[in-house]
Amino acid sequence: MERADFASCLRAVREGPPLVQCITNFVTVNDCANILLAVGGSPTMAHDLREVEETVAGVRALVCNLGAIGDVEAMLLSGKKANELGIPVILDPVAAGVTTLRREACASLLKEVRFTVIRGNASEIRALALHEAGGSGVDVAAGDAVTEDTLPAAVELCRTLANKTGAVVALSGAVDILTDGTETVLLRNGCATMSRITGSGCMLTALLGAFCGANPERPLPAAAAAVAAMDLAGERAEALRLQKGTGNATFRTDLIDAMFNLTEEELSQGVHYEIYQG
Repeated sequence: MERADFASCLRAVREGPPLVQCITNFVTVNDCANILLAVGGSPTMAHDLREVEETVAGVRALVCNLGAIGDVEAMLLSGKKANELGIPVILDPVAAGVTTLRREACASLLKEVRFTVIRGNASEIRALALHEAGGSGVDVAAGDAVTEDTLPAAVELCRTLANKTGAVVALSGAVDILTDGTETVLLRNGCATMSRITGSGCMLTALLGAFCGANPERPLPAAAAAVAAMDLAGERAEALRLQKGTGNATFRTDLIDAMFNLTEEELSQGVHYEIYQG
């Protein structure tokens, strides 16, 4: 993967626009729709069982967010239809290891649907890779947080899940890890305030739908570009927050605005990435 890939993946989104179907939770549905519009995509939030298969036939990507735990059957129906049509499917396994219901839902989804990208925090990725219970609600458990010391183990965890599922795995943390099981990319952008708003992870998952839908033949570069775009938008929103002395509510709006105004040059030049050699 090269620096130019970040810009070209964003260009493909802007030249689309890719229509993305998001089956996501009611807490973040509006933010997911707005971040898609900001980056240059187009959202549909269809999740009713009676129309999800018909809807997915007209989109460029499908996002399944387990925050909408009541819509797992709709995810299964639309996911299998998307597989038939060759449409990328993104999974956000929210709180995957926390309850029996969520562990069983994830097992069913991974068995029935081929996912292009699986994005989660370290606790969620661990739950899927190792079939473990655990986590801290929707947040990463303290013991799972990615640090420089735990980075090699976290990379291996992501590679395990990628090889098991055939998906690109994107672990979000202080260091973002993305791997297809062979090549592994580390991203070192973003800011801590992103964890102080509801839905930053859900918005990122929606962005993955847009980038993968616009770049279906190169899922790893597309996923890396989506994560980098979100991180850079967060950095710009944080700079404004510090300059103006505002809080997390304004930060959320500035984050969406920063995504709207992000250029190809800013993305390719501003991303701090490396190909992991370990």
